[in-house]
Amino acid sequence: MFSSEPSTDPWNSPERHPHRLRQVAESFGVDADRYDRARPRYPDALIQRVIAASPGIEFLDVGCGTGIGARQYREAGCTVLGVDPDARMAEVARRSGIEVEIGKFEDWDPTGRSFDAVVAGQSWHWVDPARGAGKAAEVLRPHGLLALYWHVFDPPGEIAGAFDDVMQRVAPDAPLWDRPTDGGQAGNPAVELQHRNLMRAVEGVRAAGGFAEPEQWQFQWQRHYTREEWLDHLPTTGTLTQLGPDQLATVLQAVGTSIDSIGGGFTMQYITLAAAAARAGDA
Repeated sequence: MFSSEPSTDPWNSPERHPHRLRQVAESFGVDADRYDRARPRYPDALIQRVIAASPGIEFLDVGCGTGIGARQYREAGCTVLGVDPDARMAEVARRSGIEVEIGKFEDWDPTGRSFDAVVAGQSWHWVDPARGAGKAAEVLRPHGLLALYWHVFDPPGEIAGAFDDVMQRVAPDAPLWDRPTDGGQAGNPAVELQHRNLMRAVEGVRAAGGFAEPEQWQFQWQRHYTREEWLDHLPTTGTLTQLGPDQLATVLQAVGTSIDSIGGGFTMQYITLAAAAARAGDA
């Protein structure tokens, strides 16, 4: 159930501490097969840069979900172990051959294992940033890499406007901090959200200690969506996983109509933002 009560303390707002929003964090497995089918892959340039910056090929994927990123690393020659709190998501990843252990990363027991890289795609905002970075430092080998990344997407104005309008009607108290809204990079709430996620991650790495100063990377890419593909994707986003069936149907109908009005498809412009830091070597 959504709450319309605003936080009076910006440091306790959802934008500042999304890892506390467990109801949202644990909602993506409601339709894990759709999530795996509809969510985009990561740009190959990101995958290759992470591998090149890592001292080896043994990877730990935090919040691996259905294994979208883990499969890309495996296809590039890495061995990957996933950790995810949602058994429904993990089951989909296992069906594609990804080994997954269930648990929140901060509390997960590595049983003495260590890794060349700890990666997290679209998931580190559900991890306590300082505790998570500290845990990563514990499981990384000397000079191992911590790489954290998020997609920013910017739909055409007609689609973003239709989404905002219908959400104001059917769920005006829904948390819209992750809504796909157009309007240019400077004023786009989705862009602002992911920049906050990035900076929160950087702050957590600095607070945890044991790492070199984080680098920040950006990767620009695009993907064409048909009407059906975008309507398949939308229910996997954090805002819409919380809607009831009738609310969701109303949203999809409105957005679908807006896509029809611009020809039945569109090209999405994406930016993948990343923070990467190397663990300090042994003295």
